[in-house]
Amino acid sequence: MSKLTLEAAKEILAKHTTEEHLFTHANCVSAAMGALAVKFGEDKEYWEAIGYLHDVDYEKFPEEHCQHVRELLADEAADTEDMDNIIAHAYGVCCDEVEPTTNIQKALFAVDELTGIVHAYSLMRPEGIDGMEVKSLKKKFKDKRFAAKCNRELIKSGVEKLGLDMNDVMQCCIDGFTEHKADIYK
Repeated sequence: MSKLTLEAAKEILAKHTTEEHLFTHANCVSAAMGALAVKFGEDKEYWEAIGYLHDVDYEKFPEEHCQHVRELLADEAADTEDMDNIIAHAYGVCCDEVEPTTNIQKALFAVDELTGIVHAYSLMRPEGIDGMEVKSLKKKFKDKRFAAKCNRELIKSGVEKLGLDMNDVMQCCIDGFTEHKADIYK
């Protein structure tokens, strides 16, 4: 098992990213991944670290996303397993090197886009993430004009691969955001 920590993931991402919205997205995905780790009985901090670091090459290589992960992480506290877990979230989208086969890889694939919808919805609610219900989130999910850049088909495919119900994954996102709202809503 890898030893990548959330602290190390934050240090590594800061070397390759400057755009504030990418740090917000990293915190959102990290929070959702931590909640899913708990659901699966896995290592919460490790899943959070992978979620936080998943877009490590995005700012520098947006057109070649996940094709530069190995070179950027070669001299870091990340091993091949960590790199595979990160790269798998782009499978079928922009990098077919690693197909998601493990729960952590499938979870990252499922929540990467979904967190964009959760975050956008929380920003338009007067109470933010507090008290958000899956039922109302699902209504926003079904409205393709809302957070239109978030690929619903990709999300559905990821949730299906993960073997969970959409309601469960949405609830994990809400729970993770709620737990980490101090990091997400700075």
